[in-house]
Amino acid sequence: MTQTEILKGKVAVVAGGSGGIGAATCRLLAGAGATVVVGYRSGEDRARAIVAELGGGDHLALPVSIENTGSINAFRDAVLSRLGRVDLLVNTAGTTQPVPHDDLDALTDELIDRVFINNWRGVFATIRAFAPALKATGEGLIVNVSSIAGFTGVGSNVAYCGAKAGLDIMANSLGRALAPEIRVMNVSPGVVDTEFVPGRGQAFKDKVAKSTPLRRVTSPRDVAEAILSCATALTFSTGTKIIVDGGRHL
Repeated sequence: MTQTEILKGKVAVVAGGSGGIGAATCRLLAGAGATVVVGYRSGEDRARAIVAELGGGDHLALPVSIENTGSINAFRDAVLSRLGRVDLLVNTAGTTQPVPHDDLDALTDELIDRVFINNWRGVFATIRAFAPALKATGEGLIVNVSSIAGFTGVGSNVAYCGAKAGLDIMANSLGRALAPEIRVMNVSPGVVDTEFVPGRGQAFKDKVAKSTPLRRVTSPRDVAEAILSCATALTFSTGTKIIVDGGRHL
């Protein structure tokens, strides 16, 4: 089997597929032979452009808001109605906002709720919705995009660090609870070269690169390659995380 066929016949669902990491992941999974569903919240044009770029096959762009469980369930139903199965679920969707860790008043209840809904509850709700379909394949895989913020405590805000720490514990728990039919993996990048965190421009990224052992920030493709590896190479791993940060956490 060639590298372009290793995921042939598999259906991969990417929640947040129109974002930087999500788009890179869609490209690599499709390149490995998977049929890809690009889940988007507000980036419909980007999602459809990605599907067009993937070319051929039954690739889809479908709307989903992970803040709303009804939207997640409708997304799942649309996927299964069109494609009939799900083998791989990738959760890349999330949100954050920079808040200095010592500015306790600026981390409002509303922002805390939004961060935890998008980075923890929404991920869990998406897993919950797709678990029966993943289990039915006998070798389902869930990959969540976490962050080194979850174990370093250094990140865009304290709530974001807490949500990602919770996501790592979720992988521990579900890796055990959903085995052996479903494996659960997290990929934990450092600062990624996307526009995910508002206000972090090129000067910030250059500064981070200088203080990172491998002397650059993480690229979306770096993260996508780790996700692909979870599906193709690390097939005896579950309930754990893969760190992709160029040594940033050291």
